[in-house]
Amino acid sequence: MGPCIGARVFLADDHPAVREGLTLRLLQERFEVCGEAENLAELVARIDASAADIALVDLTLCEESGLDLIPELRARGIPVLVYSMHEDAETVRRAFARGAASYVTKRETSAVLVDAVRRTLAGERYVSPRIAAALDAAGAQDETAARVATLSERERQTLDLLAKGEANTEIAAALGVSVRTVESYCARILVKLNLDGMKSLRKYAIRDYKPS
Repeated sequence: MGPCIGARVFLADDHPAVREGLTLRLLQERFEVCGEAENLAELVARIDASAADIALVDLTLCEESGLDLIPELRARGIPVLVYSMHEDAETVRRAFARGAASYVTKRETSAVLVDAVRRTLAGERYVSPRIAAALDAAGAQDETAARVATLSERERQTLDLLAKGEANTEIAAALGVSVRTVESYCARILVKLNLDGMKSLRKYAIRDYKPS
């Protein structure tokens, strides 16, 4: 038998139907559901007697934050797999900062969740595909923001005007410089933002950049 057979799983979710569905799925995989809670007080009251090997924790529990449970469980040596509808990178980072072992969004399939349970029990840190994509996107945004911070005042002004859809001639008139100087600003912006050509720069400026 595999090392996860019979592992004891505690469920913390404020929706009874979700807990019922999780219980059925976990039983199919020969896990044991050793306890349930729909809020923080219930979990604290029941977790020790449950002798849980792992806890699946939602981050919204009857208007309370499941983030507050993570340190409690970690202090007891129980790994926490966050199972939540929240997919934004900031929430994921906060969960890991509190001590979560793994994170799965509720939009993933049950097979992904079962895989996450097994990997977490094996001591791995697991993030589901949607969460990995959110973290990658946030990381790229952070990197670009850091690059924007290196722009000179004139380069930032040029980027602000590009974001408004202005042509080089209009930017030159607004800044009181020549078109060639604007082209020079754009060339330096391309290098600093690691973009490939004016088409990419204009696309970034209009779609993603937030003017100062």
